[in-house]
Amino acid sequence: MFTREPGATWIGEPVRRAIAERVDPVAEALLFAADHAAHLASVVRPALEEGNIVISDRFTDSRFAYQAVTLQGILPDPKSWLAAVHEGWSMRPDRTFLLIVPVEEAVRRISGGMLEHFERADVLEKVQAEYLARVDNDPGRFVLIDAMKEKEEIAGFVAGEIRALAMLQSRRH
Repeated sequence: MFTREPGATWIGEPVRRAIAERVDPVAEALLFAADHAAHLASVVRPALEEGNIVISDRFTDSRFAYQAVTLQGILPDPKSWLAAVHEGWSMRPDRTFLLIVPVEEAVRRISGGMLEHFERADVLEKVQAEYLARVDNDPGRFVLIDAMKEKEEIAGFVAGEIRALAMLQSRRH
């Protein structure tokens, strides 16, 4: 099953609106958390209970990476606050595929229209550092991918990794 955050539930629309209107960063972070909670309850957990593999375009790591940056200077310890907000109900993914691209290239790829507040190079540099810190804290879960490679090569690699993980997990059960 393929899904995404934000947007797999109706709460994704208010999240998108909050981003467009540049609401208070705390309110934005809480909307992202609400979207995640609804996504888990109505999409992810039911699919997992049915024995399905769930592949999500963005999940907890993106929220921790982006909101840790957007909340800097607003909250004394954004990472601890985010961890407390998610404690007891969120889920740790089995595997996270992190596509690594130089920030300049990322900005070039998204510069076709109006940039969102977290798509500026200075913000993306900090976000990338947050992602890499998450990799350092949980290296066995992350698979780093050179996003400068061709899309087909990346897709083939990721598909192979997901198949291998699924086979490994099916042998355990």
